[in-house]
Amino acid sequence: MGPVTREERIGSLDALRGFALLGILPANVLVFGMNLSAGSDPTVAGGATGINLAMWALVRILIVGKMRCLFSMVFGASAILLTSRAERRAGANEAADLYYRRNLWLLLFGIAHAYLLFWGDILYSYALCALILFPFRKLAAKRLILIGCAFILLNAGWSTVVAFGQLQRRDLARAADAAERAGRQSTEAQAEAEAEARRALEAQRKQRHPSAEELEKEARTWRGSPLQVIGGRARALAAWHAVPFYDPEFLDIWSMMFIGMGLFRAGVFSARRSYRFYTWMAVIGFAAGIPLNSYLAWLALNRHFDRVTVLFSHVAFDAERLPVALASTALLMTLCKAGAARWLTSRLAAIGQMALSNYILQSVVCSFVFTGYGFGLYGKLERYQMYYVVAGCWAIALVASPIWLRRYRFGPVEWCWRSLTYWKRQPMRIPRAAELQFR
Repeated sequence: MGPVTREERIGSLDALRGFALLGILPANVLVFGMNLSAGSDPTVAGGATGINLAMWALVRILIVGKMRCLFSMVFGASAILLTSRAERRAGANEAADLYYRRNLWLLLFGIAHAYLLFWGDILYSYALCALILFPFRKLAAKRLILIGCAFILLNAGWSTVVAFGQLQRRDLARAADAAERAGRQSTEAQAEAEAEARRALEAQRKQRHPSAEELEKEARTWRGSPLQVIGGRARALAAWHAVPFYDPEFLDIWSMMFIGMGLFRAGVFSARRSYRFYTWMAVIGFAAGIPLNSYLAWLALNRHFDRVTVLFSHVAFDAERLPVALASTALLMTLCKAGAARWLTSRLAAIGQMALSNYILQSVVCSFVFTGYGFGLYGKLERYQMYYVVAGCWAIALVASPIWLRRYRFGPVEWCWRSLTYWKRQPMRIPRAAELQFR
């Protein structure tokens, strides 16, 4: 067994992976450069009027959740592609060994990436979630999609429980305040419940809507020395890396991975379906997704980003993001199927072919721009200015990726990952004759 050759790659799947990777950055850049809550509530940081508010709405409607959804689906599709190819060459046992080694190395890459570059890392979560996919690899497309839909329902149910819990805490705290103003005494049990509700709401307030002093204290950490920055990441990661494997937080990823496996089996990601199929997929996806996303963005703005409203809106999270992700997929698959806009799809495919290297490069650039590693611009830019950094990262990826792949078989991080997975140093340089062929 060995890594997939250039001739064996599926160009449309690579292009979709590249598109999703570029699309993730407009959401991730906010985590690099300002308080986490500013992504969902523009009043926290970065500006909430004019062009800043317009950028929040645009990213909220078209990007947030959708590109991560798409990237998760592509990751699921890649699991089937890897295992089916390995089984044909060496059998199920060798394929399982390869699959789990590959994902356990990715898990270690994710941990290193999270602490050294970006605490919002997704590699750790993907590698962990991928560990359950192998036994399902041979299921039919319909069954895989149904499993994904079951995870969506579980996620919606859990989000409903969380939203009602928040509503109950808020109502309990309000009732306690009203009782105090009226001079009524609470029982010991009531007082304990009220105090717990207040503590929870205050903790959420600090996390979701910090004061100017708290924001400045946070900013000093991210603009500090490398050790201070790594310490800040460690504190941010402490709760996330302690989440158990069965936690509902992972339903988000599992649902889309299984749906992606099913769609790949159905030929959707390899541009094998008809133009009619992709046209209807795009029309229905955008017709269902854009109005729903627009309404929920308006609702959050109209309710002044009230926490209860936001949590109840999250019940429809998959219903709002999946249609837009599928519609975007349909448009890109149509271009690939028709051989149109080759100047764009070929560059997206190159980015997708070395997605891990480009993902790490994005983190290197953003860490240098925003933290004490470099310019220390954390908290200093308005929201719209953050997207100058995004544009720069996009330009680097679109220009550099095709040039790199003319000379080398893999991206640098992919080369390391594959060499570790196969426990054998992989050839990196493309022979001169083949290099000239790809020019």
